[in-house]
Formats: sequence, C-alpha cells, structure tokens
Amino acid sequence: MRFLFLFVPIAALLLSPAYAEAPASQEFSAEQPNRQGRLDELFSDLKQERNEATARRIAKRIREEWQRSGGATADVLIEWAHKAAGEKKFHVALDLLDQAVTLYPQYVESWNNRALVYLMMNDFDRAMSDLSHVLSIEPRHFGAMSGLAGILRVTGREDRALEIYRRMLEIYPMQRSAQRALLDLTDKTTDERL
Repeated sequence: MRFLFLFVPIAALLLSPAYAEAPASQEFSAEQPNRQGRLDELFSDLKQERNEATARRIAKRIREEWQRSGGATADVLIEWAHKAAGEKKFHVALDLLDQAVTLYPQYVESWNNRALVYLMMNDFDRAMSDLSHVLSIEPRHFGAMSGLAGILRVTGREDRALEIYRRMLEIYPMQRSAQRALLDLTDKTTDERL
C-alpha cells in the first residue's frame, strides 16, 4: 500500500440522470468519431503546452473525455466499485468492474479502474495485465503508463519503467511526477554503471 502514491488516484465519477442509455455497442460506436477527434486535439495541445498549470487542465479534460465514454451502466458499476473498494470490499469491487469490462470492452476506464483495485490488493500481475490492456485501447493513456511504470519500479524492473516514463513524457511533457521519476531512475542507473 505504501507504493500507491506512484499510481493515479481513482477519480470520483458523477452520474447523469438525464443521460438515456443506449445499448453498449450503439452508444460507444456513435460517440467514437467525435470523441476521438476531441482527444486527438487535446493530446496535441498537451504535447505542445509548456505551462504546467495549463497542461494539468488539459490533462484533466482528457481524463473527463475518457470517463464520459462508457455509458450510464458503466458509470453506475464504477461508482459502486469505488464505494466497495473504499470500504475494502475488493472482491465486490472486482465483480462490478468485471461486469463493466464485459459490457464495455473498449471503455478504457473500466479496465483502468479494475487495475487500480488490483493495485490496492497488491496484485501487481493482474494490475499490469489490465493496464497493458488500457494501453492497447488507448496508447496515450498517461495514467495507465504511470501505474505500469510504478509497478515496474516497485518490482525491480527499472529499465523498463524508464522506457515507459520517457514515452509518457513524449505525450505529457509537463507531468512533474514522471519528470522526477525519470531523473531518479536515470541518476540511479548512472550511479550503478560507475
């Protein structure tokens, strides 16, 4: 648990009662082109931004886009999973997130949230598997990269963690924790080679 500071915290999701749910496949495919265009534009802005506060605001908007893409059922399942995880009922949280992953297999936040619950349980193998799946759907998911690099660091695979931090900084150059981790790992690797 002491290593959880390395990982992206679970964000609270808000329900939208006015949102009328469509079947998962229709809902996701209808929104996909618009969402992808918004994300591409935000990621372009994030990569070019040199003001840390502005970059954080852009990153927040990206996270909001990721969270919106699931649907009302996914929102409810994830909200209940957050509550269960907060009460340390991890198996209940995992059951709920398993349902979200099954219903919305392309919704990255279902996978990402399940990975976070696995991290809370110190089940690094399953967390890494889910984070890798997040990155297969959205290769620019800086939260999943941060979590994956943190696990690699904790488990002694620092060279691989270094690669992921570098990739993360190509996407989100102003991410201070990734900058610090990269410097720490680079210094450590340099010291070990001397």
